[in-house]
Order: sequence, then structure tokens, then C-alpha cells
Amino acid sequence: MNQSDTIVALATPNGIGAIGVIRLSGADAITIAQKVWKGKDLTKQASHTLHFGRIMDGDMELDEVVASLFVAPRSYTRENVVEISCHGSNYIIESIIKLFIKNGARSAKAGEFTLRAFLNGQLDLSQAEAVADLIASNSKASQQIALQQLRGGFSSQLQSLRDQLVQFASLIELELDFAEEDVEFANRDQLKKLIHEIAKVIGSLIQSFELGNAIKNGVNTVIAGRPNAGKSTLLNALLNEERAIVSHIPGTTRDTIEEVLNIKGINFRLIDTAGIREATDAIEQIGVQRTMEKISQSALLLYVFDAEQITAEELNSDLESLQKPGIAMLIVANKADLLNDAQLAALPQNALIISAKEKQHIDEVKQKIYAAAIKEQLTGHETLVTNIRHLEALQKTEEALIRVLDGIDTVTSDFLSMDIKQALHYLGEITGAVTTDDLLENIFSRFCIGK
Repeated sequence: MNQSDTIVALATPNGIGAIGVIRLSGADAITIAQKVWKGKDLTKQASHTLHFGRIMDGDMELDEVVASLFVAPRSYTRENVVEISCHGSNYIIESIIKLFIKNGARSAKAGEFTLRAFLNGQLDLSQAEAVADLIASNSKASQQIALQQLRGGFSSQLQSLRDQLVQFASLIELELDFAEEDVEFANRDQLKKLIHEIAKVIGSLIQSFELGNAIKNGVNTVIAGRPNAGKSTLLNALLNEERAIVSHIPGTTRDTIEEVLNIKGINFRLIDTAGIREATDAIEQIGVQRTMEKISQSALLLYVFDAEQITAEELNSDLESLQKPGIAMLIVANKADLLNDAQLAALPQNALIISAKEKQHIDEVKQKIYAAAIKEQLTGHETLVTNIRHLEALQKTEEALIRVLDGIDTVTSDFLSMDIKQALHYLGEITGAVTTDDLLENIFSRFCIGK
């Protein structure tokens, strides 16, 4: 990937729209744009200015456009950047891009603009990945986390940990230079204290992944129970629209139905499933099997039962069979509007008592769903790990730090130095202080072209 090339791509989505924005970046971006430009001389204009003009292919006018100028290093990539806002015709967009390529640019690869921003020191690697997360965010919470990481909150925390480790690594390296004199420059008690402090922060970041991943990707929430318990009615009530077929006939839902519910900025993927019972035919049997598969893959289970019809033995049997390690369960007693006071009093104390048909206590169900998945108050300023690559690097960092603690009083300085260097290496992988071509290609290939 030649960084001296000037690259070009459409920065707005494909398809017909009011405008399309074509982005050029590279040392020759302004010069190439000027070759096909009719208007003020772009090479003589100040950075961060807009100019009206025409794009010309020889004597033929392609479009009236607005050119945005960003002169290096005051741009996203720290290179010269020109953004052409043209009419959103596919023909016009393709013609202008081809014209730029004809005059010396080349088509940008996926994520190449952001890759250049990283290589030119505008962003570190975790911030660059946050750009892709921000583009893909589909809820307020996921947008806030991505924005926090893009602003460098995560990076600055890691850099602080890394700087402290580097100081001790340097002192231990100095001990190796004076090995024959048996001199100790790195105070082992201070090193222990530092490793414990860093390990505590690393451990907290690792634990935050469960919440961060839920916010980024949504929370799998399965609605399960016996046939005719009101699962589909509850789904419709939560969504406030008729998304699932409701019938008094048991076994109506034979396959899973998935919809997204946003609660306080978090997306919950609600999955309405086939009723759990002894199947009466092959199709229903498949539906029940899929229900059990979905439950095992979920983070949250809403177990719904018909409070009027179910027996205590049936309820206990269901709860025992459905409870899975690592899956939070909410127990929902439906059809409470049909119960008398004595029947209501006999319901489990931890059950949410509702009438899905009458939409009674649905807001309370939403609050409990949110509380079960998001166990702490979010302020928008938390450092949460949302990237599996970051999680794996943090776990390897933690393992290296444990080796340092285990050997701090027994192993020689050279082995201690190796383990500290390993911790530094894995921390550096997150921010891009340590990179390989394969790593960069893997990360930026997932970006959209034009970003």
C-alpha cells in the first residue's frame, strides 16, 4: 500500500441522493483537483475553505460542485485533502472519480483514509477502530462509547499504565548491565505495588467487556415459556405494535421471531420462541429445538407463564430446566387480570405480574430488562472494552503481569525483564505502539471504502 499515492473514493453511501461527497487525500490531492476544476485556483486557497466551481472533462462540464479544502497537516489524514460535494447521480459520481483517477489518483482501499490518519499520527489504533464503531453505532449508548474511545479516553488510560511499566523495565535493564556487581536499581516492593495497581485496572477493563459488548452489539433477550402463555402478546406489548401473530391456539409460534427494542439507549434483540411442550408434529418439534438453542445463546431470558393455568409443579419444573449459568432470568406472570387476590398472593415473590393483553405493567418489565443487563448506572464517560482484539490483548497482559508477580522475588532480572516486556508488547498492540502489516490489514479491511 503506497502512502505516497493520492487516493480517491466516494465518502457518502452508494445510491442516488441529493449530494455525493468524493474525497481525495495525498500530497497531490489539490493539484489533481485543480486539473479538472473551473473556478478559483485551488492551489492558492487557504485551508478549511469552501469554493464553488465546475468539474470539467476537457470542454465538457460534468457538474457544478463545492470543493472543501484541507491543507496538510490540518486534515483528517494529515495530508492534503479535497472533498467534492456534487449532485448525487451515480453517473456524475462515477464520472468524477474516473476523471480524478485519469489525472493521477488511484481508488482508495477499504479504511485507507483512516489507515493514513493512523500512520501519520493523527489517531492511535484503538481510536482508529473507534471510527468504525462510531459509523456502525445503532444506539445512543454504542455511539457514546465509540465517541469516548475516539476522543482517546481508553488510549490515555493504557498509555499511563504503559509509561509506568516502561520506567521499571528501564531500571531492570540497567540491572542487567551491572549484573557482575549484583546491583539492584528497581525496588522490588515498589514494583509489586505498581503491578498490583496495574493488574487491578487491567482486570476492571477485562470485566467491562461483557457490558461493553452488550452495548455495542445489543443484548440477546429470549422470550420463552409454555404454549399460549402470552409470549407473542408480550412481544407486541413491548414493541407497542403487532409484530407477532397472536392466537388462543397453542403452538401458533413455530419459529423464532426477532425484533429490536431500544431501552434507554441500549438495543435489546427480543426473540419470541415456540412454546416449550411435548411437540405434536415434526415442525413444532423443530421449533421447540430452536427455542432451546436460542435460550443457550442468550444473555437474558424472559420466562413467561400463564398465571391462571400453570400449576406450581409445572412452574418449578420449567424454572429448573431453563435456568442456565451465565444467563439472567426474569420470571413474568402473565394474565394477572384474570386472577383473584388469593391467586395473586400465591405467585412467586420474584415474579413480574403483568397482563400483556391489557398492557399492564409493561413499563416495569422494560425497566427490569434494562436493570438485568446493565447492572450499573452509565454516565457516558466510562472506559468500556468493546473490541474482542482489545480484550484478548488485555488478557495476555494480565497473564504476563501475573508471571511478574509470581517470579518477582525468585527469578533473575533477565526473566523479570522478559515478562514485563511481554506486558508492554500486548498493551502496545491495542494502541498501535506495536503493529504488524497483517494486523493493520485485518483491522482496516473491515472499514467501509471512503473512510
